[in-house]
Amino acid sequence: MEISDPKVIRALAHPLRLDLLELLAAISPATAARCGRILGIPQANCSFHLRQLAKYGFVEDAGPGRDRRERQWRVPDPRPTLRIAGSDAVVRRQLERVVVEREAQAILDYAERQDDESSAWRHKAGIVTAIAVVSADDVAEIRDKWKALLEPYLARTEAGGQQLRPGQRHVRYFMAATPTPDLDSGDNENESDD
Repeated sequence: MEISDPKVIRALAHPLRLDLLELLAAISPATAARCGRILGIPQANCSFHLRQLAKYGFVEDAGPGRDRRERQWRVPDPRPTLRIAGSDAVVRRQLERVVVEREAQAILDYAERQDDESSAWRHKAGIVTAIAVVSADDVAEIRDKWKALLEPYLARTEAGGQQLRPGQRHVRYFMAATPTPDLDSGDNENESDD
């Protein structure tokens, strides 16, 4: 399923909905109550946002829970993919802002708790930052190589379901290439819009 409708994509532009999608990708099926306990959010909020996600096809009913009173939710198979049309800049910016703010907060949260990790995990993850001199084509090549590097791990994650082997954890990855402003404060003779 590929989603390109701006109204549907806008439905994702809420941090809790992204949290719920991420959580369900890791532990589904799960009830709104379980999601709420894990995320520290009231069950009613989770229920509302799960219903909104279901309305647009991002999650689906997975049948009743163990006690038969609560509905379980899961991410559909195949997972929905987003394609934001180039002409809808407002939707793209809105969703990108929410994603970046969530990821920035996750990075800050990890930085605070990094020293509390087990010795097996301590200082293995973390932040990599650099400034490189590259062309627009180089940026695209780096992005493609980064995606290719992660692809086998993402495929293994999807194929393996939610069962983790000993020593495994879910790990967030976020890559952003952010060109600096024109440092020459004038026309850049080496850059062309052609």
